[in-house]
Amino acid sequence: MARIVVVGDGPGGLSAALFLAKAGHEVTVFGQDQTPMHYAQLHNYLGVPDVAGPDFQRAAREQVAGLGADVVAAEVTDLEGAGDTFIVHTNTRPPTPTDYLVLAGGKSAQPLARRLGLSVTDGRVGVDAEYRTPVDRVYAIGRLVRPDRSQAIISAGAGAVAALDILSREAGTDVHDWDTPPGQD
Repeated sequence: MARIVVVGDGPGGLSAALFLAKAGHEVTVFGQDQTPMHYAQLHNYLGVPDVAGPDFQRAAREQVAGLGADVVAAEVTDLEGAGDTFIVHTNTRPPTPTDYLVLAGGKSAQPLARRLGLSVTDGRVGVDAEYRTPVDRVYAIGRLVRPDRSQAIISAGAGAVAALDILSREAGTDVHDWDTPPGQD
């Protein structure tokens, strides 16, 4: 199984972590639980008629951790590439090696993106339709890609797209993530 580090614990990062952890990969989410969601009230998140941002964040973090992801309260201070592995440095843990990076931290992730050699133009990192950056095995989602048109459900969808691309790459074939309801196998 692949090792994946998600930098950022908003809807995009947690969505990516959810899909990846559910598939059995080793997932670590680094964030400080200080996303803009703590100042939001969601009335337009499909399937959720009305929820306070902090309540949404708490439920999402619990769901991701319940699937086996390690959700760590830490600031990522540096990233480096080392062959086929990236090394993630934080303010609280020893360096963490990883096979894939998902950058989901908005403005705070811009210096990290630059550290990896990514171009940040007008606050945006360029990505393709799968949220892949020009650096192999590095994805960028959320406000790092759409700083002026960010929204929780859009960011969560971007996290899911990036995760499905990683899952497909690891499987060597397209991966779809859906479950059959109990009793209907």
